[in-house]
Formats: sequence, C-alpha cells, structure tokens
Amino acid sequence: MAASLNLSNVEKKELKMLLEMREARYSVNDPINFAEYFLDFHPDSWQKQVLSSTANQLLLNCSRQSGKSTTTSVLALHTALYQPKSLILVVSPSLRQSLELFKKLQGHVENVCPRPVLFEDNKLSCVFDNGSRVVALPGTEGTIRGFSAPALVIEDEASRVKDEIYAAIRPMLAISHGRLILMSTPHGKRGHFFEAWENGGPSWERIKITADQCPRITKDFLAEERKALGDWLYRQEYFGEFVETEDQVFHYDEVMATMSDDVKQIDFGVTKPW
Repeated sequence: MAASLNLSNVEKKELKMLLEMREARYSVNDPINFAEYFLDFHPDSWQKQVLSSTANQLLLNCSRQSGKSTTTSVLALHTALYQPKSLILVVSPSLRQSLELFKKLQGHVENVCPRPVLFEDNKLSCVFDNGSRVVALPGTEGTIRGFSAPALVIEDEASRVKDEIYAAIRPMLAISHGRLILMSTPHGKRGHFFEAWENGGPSWERIKITADQCPRITKDFLAEERKALGDWLYRQEYFGEFVETEDQVFHYDEVMATMSDDVKQIDFGVTKPW
C-alpha cells in the first residue's frame, strides 16, 4: 500500500515496521478505524452501522446531504485496499452522478498516508497496485453487462435507476457473492428500490436516516425547503417516505388489495389444438 520513496534499505525496513505497528494498533481492517485514523472522517452512529455491516445486501434510505455518498466511498476505498484484486462498481442513472461518488473516493485516496500506489487513475476508473479496481458506470445495460464477479456494487440514486439495470447487476454477484448496496431517497411506490425496501424480506439490511436525525442539517433549512419544494418532494427527499406519485390514478395500497392467491384460473372450456 505504501508509495515508493527514495529511502535506504534500513529506512524502508523502519517504515514497514511503523506501518505494521500502526495497522495492528488501529485495526485498519475495521472500516471505522480506517475512516477515523487514515481519513480523519468521524462517522455518525448510522454511518458506523453502514461501515461495520457485514450484510451482503444493504438498503440505505437516507435524506439528501446526510452523508451516504461519503460513507459508501469510504467503504469502497477500504474494500479496494484490503481485498486485493477486488472489483468495485459504482452505478447510477447517469455517468455524471457516478463520477461524483468516484471523485469522493479519489479525494479519500489523497488523504491516506502513505498514499496508495495507483497503476491507473483517470476520470472513470482507478487501479491499485494490489490489483483492485474501482469503476464508475452510467446507468446503461450495455456497460453493466461487460463486468463480472465484483466484490462490491454501489447503486447510487437507486430509486431512479432503471429496473433492467438492476436486473443486469444481480447475476454478476452469483460467483463472487459480492456485496450490493442500494442507496437513495424514494421516488414513489415503484421500482426495485421500493420493492426491495417494502418486500425484499430479511435478506436485506435496511438503514433509514431522516434529515432531522442529521446533525449537519438545521431546522431553519428544513423549514425553507418545505416551502420551496412542497410536501410531496419534501417528504421524499428529506424524510425517506415512499409517497404516491402525483399523477398516480390508483393508490399502491388499493392495487395491492385487489391481489389474491385464492383466485382460481378461469376455464373458458376452449380446447387447445395441440
């Protein structure tokens, strides 16, 4: 992990010993200690829950500006550094959005001392000297299908990522048993983010943080946002509520109430010609 320096053999040995002692002392295999010691990032309690989670499937229903991108970028960097040859994919509705999270990871790399060696570092991806790769992707099916066996997939703005993209992501994890993180604010009662949150069952770990639970968001700011956005957007963007879309004719609960497993298939008495 250490960058190459113009040091004598004795100095290199001493540096190696110092690094080993530091890693043993601060248990940097623990993402929380890694974040605090190496990155000077002191996570909130819910962020610690994300960093320490061992769940293979994680749902983050978090307010805007609560820190979910910062948290997952720390987790992505930790995975890249401490799981050699791992592939980490960042997916969102657009390449611009994916790059925002990727830039956060690049910023973290700058803060690690000694700085990790990068064999490749560009706007879309980086490759570490231990063989790990981080790649930012747009939400298009063609780009997703070119990858396999990721250690970690982070789907940002998941409520707005197309369902066919999500369907293309899941088979990638079949062999690697990698982790999948969907993070977003809601966007109506629809799509795979809502379905996973509502009906995904115990295979998902769910973490929800509302704006009033974030110490960096003030009551005055929220009051102004409610006036500016209106109730429908405000409740979704800052309080994680899956609100019916404004143009929805039938409410979700009404549609679900019409469903029944007891209804038998109707036999119209038509004989099939084969």
